[in-house]
Amino acid sequence: MLVYENTEKELTAFSLDKDRWDDFTALFGRNGACGGCWCMSWRLKKADFEAGKGESNKAAMRRLAEQHAPLGVLMYLGAAPIGWCAAAPRENYLRLKYSRVFKRIDQEPVWSVSCLFLAKANRRKGLAVELIRAAVSFCKLNGATCIEAYPAVPYSREVPAAFLWTGIPSSFETAGFKETVRRSKWKRMMRYTVE
Repeated sequence: MLVYENTEKELTAFSLDKDRWDDFTALFGRNGACGGCWCMSWRLKKADFEAGKGESNKAAMRRLAEQHAPLGVLMYLGAAPIGWCAAAPRENYLRLKYSRVFKRIDQEPVWSVSCLFLAKANRRKGLAVELIRAAVSFCKLNGATCIEAYPAVPYSREVPAAFLWTGIPSSFETAGFKETVRRSKWKRMMRYTVE
């Protein structure tokens, strides 16, 4: 399903399902984006995630896509998949449940934006903001009224992209998110309220 379009930049974003699985795997490559993650890091207990790195995590993500679970958005530049942004109800991310830094601040029904991935050639071009806007659109289409994000503060201009997989605060601010609580020097908790 088309969830976002920016005709000026020739960008479209679609919800990930079994019909877009091949584009997702092409974008993530052999390594599953980063070290066999396949965007399962926050969906599983840490030990289960580590044990499943690679093909097992890939198979778990594929099962979710085949079940039409809310997973997130795949962004295209023209016909080429160039970016991914994971978004789902907070309850779908087990690691958030046990996080001290990102523990709930209230009982609002929350959707979480947990991961961003851009193909290397498309990084540092402002496309993270487009991905976040696409994720917000996806969450709204699924009935979300409160959307959370958990960006990392870059410790230098040369920080490796793999360390910023949850995004950076300035991208989320540009997309309309506001900081809620700060429980860590390097991690932020932000929210977008649907009006």
